[in-house]
Formats: sequence, structure tokens, C-alpha cells
Amino acid sequence: MRAYIAFMKKEFRELTRTYKLLIMGILFFILGLMNPLTAKFTPDLLKNFMPEAIQITITEPVAMDSWSQFYKNVPQMGLIIFAIVFSGMISNELTKGTLVNMLTKGLSRKNVILAKFTSVGIVWTVSYFFCFAISYLYTKFFWSEAVPNLFFSVFCLWIFGFVIIALLLLGGVLLKSSYGSLLITAGVIGILFLINIVPTLMDYNPLMLSSSNTALLRQELQVSDFFAPLIVSVGMIVVSVIVSISVFNKKKL
Repeated sequence: MRAYIAFMKKEFRELTRTYKLLIMGILFFILGLMNPLTAKFTPDLLKNFMPEAIQITITEPVAMDSWSQFYKNVPQMGLIIFAIVFSGMISNELTKGTLVNMLTKGLSRKNVILAKFTSVGIVWTVSYFFCFAISYLYTKFFWSEAVPNLFFSVFCLWIFGFVIIALLLLGGVLLKSSYGSLLITAGVIGILFLINIVPTLMDYNPLMLSSSNTALLRQELQVSDFFAPLIVSVGMIVVSVIVSISVFNKKKL
């Protein structure tokens, strides 16, 4: 346990030194502001810049518009940039051989994988909920109406972020490159998209956690509809981490 904590401290020093924590803070701060501000002011901008000859009906923005932006921007921008920034979390050290000295001094390979997963997971958690808090406060400032199932939908997307982290870790261990890490992650996500073609499998697809959030807020879907994808997602995370440890234990450095 002491070695695990020591390696965690080393990870956060490295994340600070390479400005990854700063990058995530700035990125998710901007996204948090964008969501409510885009929803609030886009109709006014359209009215001001639309030619007078063109008549369109623009409805007044509501809180749901802000959260629609949240579930559009965070998966499509936030998670993608997050994956790119942390794609080399294990592969860079395998390539440079920086783990050799620590492993020869008694650090277990399992602790390396778990510490990597935990540290990046903490960064994702803090960044994500920082973004949510900003969006929530500004949305409440502009609109007072309540949005049903909001916190559960936020929880679902948070879990999906850990699916991405686990896949990045597995890809890095298997292919020893950041490109390989991204390739495996993108490949698995592509397979999940293909699974949606089969109607009987759609209800179990982890992609539902990041793509059907607004449907949950509009009550087109129920909370219970997300239980199966959540279970599958947690299973994917656990299996990915276990396989990563198993492969890493056998890998020559």
C-alpha cells in the first residue's frame, strides 16, 4: 500500500510538471461556461445576424437547452481531448524505460497499473464535476426550472469516462504506444456503435451512458433503462484493468 501511494504521488507530480492538470482544468472550465452561455445567447445571435428577408421562429431557451449542450460538448470535445492527452499514460513509460528502476526496487507491476488508473480517474472526476458545477450554477442563474433525472444522467456519463480510461490503459499495455492506445479505444468504441445495429443488444450497450442522456432528461427513457448498460460498463472497466495487469506482469521491459 505504501508503494502504491508513493507511486500515486509521483504520478501527480508528473501530471503537474507536464501541465496536464492545467490543461484539463482550462478545458473543462471553458466547456462548463460554454454550455449555458451557448444555450442562452445563440437565439439572440441568430436574430441579430439573420437577414431580414429570412423569417424563422426561434423559441425561448430553457434549462434543457443548456444540458443538451453539456451532453453534446463533454462527450464530443471533453472526452476526446481527455483521451488524447492521457493516451500515453503507460505507453510513454514503457517506451522510455522509466519504470525499470522502480520495479527493481520492489514496486509491483499491479500497483503501477492501479496507480495509473486511479490517478487518471481522479483527474477525470475532478475535471468532469468541475465542468458540471459551472454549468449547473450558470444554468440555475439563467433558468429556475428543474430538470428531471439530472444527477443520475451526470453519473452515467462519469462512469463512461472510466470505460475510456480503462481502454486507454489496456491499449497502452498491449501496444506500448499512445497511438496504439487510441487505436484500441477507438476500435472498441466503433464496435459498440456497430452493436447498436442489433436491436436486442442496444439496451445493454455502454454507449447509452454517453449518447442517451438528453432522452433521460426528457423522460423519453427511464432510469431503469440505464441499469443494464451501467452493469456492462462496470464489467468492461474491471475486465480491462485485470487484463492490463495480467499482460503487464508478463511483458518484458
